Amino acid sequence: MPNPRTVTTWVVWVLLMIVATVVMVHVRDRIDQVHVVLVYLLLILGASTSGGRLLAVPLACAGFLLIDFYFQPPYGHIGDGKPLDWVALSAFLLTAIVATHLLVRAQTEAEEADRRAVEIASLARLGSETLSAGRAEDALARIAEVIQTTLGMAEVSIVARSGPKDSDAGTSPTLAGIPPAREKIEKASIVLSVQGRVVGELRLSNPSPVMLDPAQRRFLDAIAYYAALAVDRVRLVAEAEHAEALREADRLKDIVLASVSHDLRTPLTTIKALAQSEAMQGNRSAAAIEEQADRLTRLVSDLLDLSRLKGGGYSAVPELNTAEDLIGAAVRQTRGLFGDRPLRTVIDLRSPALVGYFDFSQSLRVLCNLLENAVRYSPTPGSIELGARRDGDQLVFSVKDRGPGIAESDVARVFEPFYRAASAAPDAGRAGLGLSIARTLADIQGGSLDYERRDGGGSVFLLRLPAAEVRPDALEQTA
Repeated sequence: MPNPRTVTTWVVWVLLMIVATVVMVHVRDRIDQVHVVLVYLLLILGASTSGGRLLAVPLACAGFLLIDFYFQPPYGHIGDGKPLDWVALSAFLLTAIVATHLLVRAQTEAEEADRRAVEIASLARLGSETLSAGRAEDALARIAEVIQTTLGMAEVSIVARSGPKDSDAGTSPTLAGIPPAREKIEKASIVLSVQGRVVGELRLSNPSPVMLDPAQRRFLDAIAYYAALAVDRVRLVAEAEHAEALREADRLKDIVLASVSHDLRTPLTTIKALAQSEAMQGNRSAAAIEEQADRLTRLVSDLLDLSRLKGGGYSAVPELNTAEDLIGAAVRQTRGLFGDRPLRTVIDLRSPALVGYFDFSQSLRVLCNLLENAVRYSPTPGSIELGARRDGDQLVFSVKDRGPGIAESDVARVFEPFYRAASAAPDAGRAGLGLSIARTLADIQGGSLDYERRDGGGSVFLLRLPAAEVRPDALEQTA
């Protein structure tokens, strides 16, 4: 159905053509044909500015016939004895059509330039407003406002998505649900993605259908990426705020633990002294009290050590040491824990000299901690193995047991402070700090502590420390 505005334009210019013809017919004896041609040419050019070629070309043809019929003798005839006049009329028609074409093309280019200027101004406005927005949510709202005012849409919303869908995979925003430029839309959506990851959706809606021209679709292509970045920025800001809250909570927890642990040491010392005094007087409950006081003392010591390690209170002093010396010291220090349980030491003598640069006391503490865990979780008849070998530029100390092992779901968290597996006994005498402390002590001297499942059942903890290449005479000097 024709557009009412187009029909009105046609009617106005046709009427102007008729009025000009009637006026010029009445005064044709007093005007020259040149004046008639100029009048018609002006009318045709004016019609082309408002109605385009579809209106200007028919008017040019009508002008051709009107000049021949009314203004070239013999009047009232078309083409009758006027062969030379037809040459002039053909020149008029060709001039009118060419002028119309050039005018319409210039007008189209001017409109395209205006649209590009609006597009650039909108993007510049978007850049300035998003940069001046203090919060990520404000930047998102400014982007939606710029799109709404530029495209003239009634409603524009940007919705974040929690995860990508299979059909949304891509590396750039895609115009999903937006038909070609020649079709009108009432509702449409743009999938927003950043680096192949879908982050949200840009939704457009309008009560009446709206046609998006190529310039507006180009604008949407450009601004959709800004919207995707803004949605991703909102997510990153939320994650950063959450991480900061967790860090602050962890810091406060460390402060409380350090304070409480420090304050508990004095009353625990008093309780143990009183228990020993009661035991000397024959009180049978004194031994249990002393045992529980020792247990609490170990827990308090672990809490203090964890707080100091996190606060940088511990430092490592790597020195030239041998694996044999470290293993011997660990065996001597933990001998009382094993009782009748066998402890097997395995040192790979085929490897190069088992010498490394590590802090002897800190490494000894790690091995003792691992051996104590092995004793606690291994069955009574099962043997425990303590070994050492050379692996490239590292010394590898291993502690193997035949305990229940660690479930696959717990391996990733076994070295976290206070973590206890769901299957662990509720009262194992520890708070889950030993492995976390041991790994931190390994890390501060350039080493590592890892877990592996043992073939046939059980656990294997591997302490890796930097190895050293030394001459035999250097070993004799250290000995």
